[in-house]
Amino acid sequence: MQAFARSLLASVLGFLLVITLVLGVAAWRLDNQSKIEKHSWLHLDLYGELPEYDPPSGLAGALGGGGQTLQSVLTSLEMAAADERIDGVVLQMSAAQGAGNAKLEEIRNAVQRVRDSGKPVFAYADNIDLKVLYTAAACDSFFCPPPAYVQCLGMDRALPHVKEALGKLGIKPELSVLKEYKSAAQVMTRTELTPEARANAESILNDVLDMYSEAIGTGRDLGKNGLQAWMEQALFTSEQALEAGLVDRVLYWDELALRFGPDDEDLPRIVSGQRYAEEDREDLDLGGDKKIAVIHAQGNIGGRENTVNPVLGLMMGHESINREIERALRDEDVVAIVLRVDSGGGESLASDLMGHKVELASRQKPVVISMVDVAASGGYMMSYRANHILADRMTITGSIGSISGKFDMSGFNAKIGLGHSHISAGPNARMMSDDQPFTAEQFALFEANHVADFQNWLDDVARARGLTVPAVESMAMGRVFTGRQAVDNGLIDEIGGLHEAIAAARRLAKVDTDKKTSLWHLPEKQGMVQSILGGGEEELSATGRWLLYTNVHRDLEMVRRSLVSENWHAINPIFTN
Repeated sequence: MQAFARSLLASVLGFLLVITLVLGVAAWRLDNQSKIEKHSWLHLDLYGELPEYDPPSGLAGALGGGGQTLQSVLTSLEMAAADERIDGVVLQMSAAQGAGNAKLEEIRNAVQRVRDSGKPVFAYADNIDLKVLYTAAACDSFFCPPPAYVQCLGMDRALPHVKEALGKLGIKPELSVLKEYKSAAQVMTRTELTPEARANAESILNDVLDMYSEAIGTGRDLGKNGLQAWMEQALFTSEQALEAGLVDRVLYWDELALRFGPDDEDLPRIVSGQRYAEEDREDLDLGGDKKIAVIHAQGNIGGRENTVNPVLGLMMGHESINREIERALRDEDVVAIVLRVDSGGGESLASDLMGHKVELASRQKPVVISMVDVAASGGYMMSYRANHILADRMTITGSIGSISGKFDMSGFNAKIGLGHSHISAGPNARMMSDDQPFTAEQFALFEANHVADFQNWLDDVARARGLTVPAVESMAMGRVFTGRQAVDNGLIDEIGGLHEAIAAARRLAKVDTDKKTSLWHLPEKQGMVQSILGGGEEELSATGRWLLYTNVHRDLEMVRRSLVSENWHAINPIFTN
């Protein structure tokens, strides 16, 4: 009884401590939330990880650990264009950021809408690479400090082949792969890519570089081919960057910041992105009575619920996504659904269950897919049955292929002295056991089943997209495409980001052009108190996993860069397959 009383007292004290912490941080935030004055400048710092939407850990964001998201950046830029208190925007950037090409493309387009509203947008970076140049080229001016790292390198994608490493460990992949272009399997089963996969990767890389060249050449007044000379020089001092036209001026951050404020003020009025995110879009007359539900589906596909894996990062669960779709369907004020997909794929079962829900929903309300950095393999499987599909030009999509099988761990088990005693009943009871290989007959059964499932997918893509089966097959076997390529071959309908997807949703829902619509982002972001009181142990666990993943990921990247050289050479993967 005494032990129970002590345990109960400890639990109560722990709960009160957490509540005190929450209320204290909340009170501090309220006390420090300054009013946004006229002639302010919005400051957005694009550094570190940039997930498309808040991870499934509301507490992390509430305590300031969730970081910035693409959605928060896009919303802030949309609001800044309409907010009379905001005179302009400054983007602070660095090569140490995790945004993919399509995310940067959406930011560029949002920057252009701010400029179209008559407000200037400045870019500032102390660590410049090709991605920073691509984003900065959309701005009015680009600045860097005297000691800036400046690199303008070509694009490289490195795929580590682990076949021999697995062999030394005694691990043998036994995979059914469909097919020649599926490079994710080839890193485990081959020591180099197939010619087909290499040609596909080169096509993607060249298309992306072509779009970079066009955007940077236009933005920096170089012409489409002007980037080539910069890439040949590769490394620049800040003064060389200024002379070559990579940047407009060399100055420190404080020297730039003093230019933001009105002439009659001693100090600039700078509003941080985190502070501006607390403003309400509706207060700027950007909403209406009817709503567009924007459902964010991001991460590797697997399991039932959205969560965070400490190694794999964000995980997308089919029940989480389907629940939000159903929620949007039941809301009478929701006239259409935009499903934002940012996933390289994963479990085919979960992908198909979400795709089936998308098709059912599309019969009740318009469903528009908005692809972000990547919507390939399972990411495409969950998307193709919608009413309309959009992708950014540099989105990676397709990968209509499949990998299935098991790893034969018997060699590894023997190396470490691990044995098993099996008690089995019935034929093929040990067929999927990882401590023995498939027999020839078992693998034939397995592959036939795999091929049949894949053929069903080909047939269904053809049905949903209005294509012939041979046409789909010619784009399948694991081939991937940029959004620009996919709109030409019929896998998607239109080029565009969230802004254009919302316009398409309004059009399909037959909303009058003079009527405004509100945006309802799902899953809804939890506030701090709600996260603590409603999330329980699972919420705390998700928060811990997200913080662990982001911190370890950042630390490993910093170590990698420091090992390369003093002026490190960043090798950025262009796509995932």
